[in-house]
Amino acid sequence: MNTSDKRLKTAGLEKRHRRSGFVHRHSLSIATITILTLWTILYIYADPSTHWGSFFGNAIADWSGVLVTVLATKYMYEKGSAESRNPKHEPANPVLCFLDDHSLTIFLLVTGIGWVMLFRAMDANSKWGQVVGNIVSEWTQIVGLVLLTKRLLERGSKESRR
Repeated sequence: MNTSDKRLKTAGLEKRHRRSGFVHRHSLSIATITILTLWTILYIYADPSTHWGSFFGNAIADWSGVLVTVLATKYMYEKGSAESRNPKHEPANPVLCFLDDHSLTIFLLVTGIGWVMLFRAMDANSKWGQVVGNIVSEWTQIVGLVLLTKRLLERGSKESRR
């Protein structure tokens, strides 16, 4: 590759990085919400006893987990976890500091309790009961990952490099 090709390639990258606007800044969230909406619409009209219906129901739970991971880790923090963002400042009040340091886990636990309560009120074998049960499982995995990454490392993992 000659020098002019490299400059053209670099110029193209710079243009892409300079783009701004709501859609560009939130494209991952928008794409995730769109995919989750697609799976939900497909599941509404699907028979959950078929392979496709079962797939769509599981996909709803999985993509709900992706969405909460994208959004929650964007705005919340878990001190010591490689899965969350770094805080911009430390509040002076120790209670607010604790809430800020553990906002991601607190959010996941509170919303997880909500999912568990909804699941308990539903027929576990109903069409939507199966989906909500899978969401409870997904939330458990996410909070587990956040808590495990506070202390445990995995050699070669980007998240484990400190």
